[in-house]
Amino acid sequence: MEKKEFVFILTHSYDAIERSAGALQLAANMAAIDAKIDFFLMNEGVHLARKGFAETMNWQKSFSPVATLMKSLIEDFDCKFYVCASCVKPYGLEGAELVQNSEVKSGMFLGELLMKRQGLTF
Repeated sequence: MEKKEFVFILTHSYDAIERSAGALQLAANMAAIDAKIDFFLMNEGVHLARKGFAETMNWQKSFSPVATLMKSLIEDFDCKFYVCASCVKPYGLEGAELVQNSEVKSGMFLGELLMKRQGLTF
């Protein structure tokens, strides 16, 4: 069977923690069955790329903890977390230390990913 490839577009973090956690949980489950998964972070979702931020999101009610999911997605499945370049300044990420496997990319890069992969937005 051909390996499926997805880009998860996350637009939330602390403002909709259950949505973020659910998306990360689904991504981890899909990666565990050999899907290629990467993330494009936009709007409040960009905060997930800030080193140490996921560990502060500890008030969720369901799913595995966000920090645990991100650690697994990065370390076990080598997922990438692309941060929307247009969101860096407005969301205060200039000069911030980012999590492993993350880098700032343009909206054009997201467009290129979506030409090759299925996109899922949360």
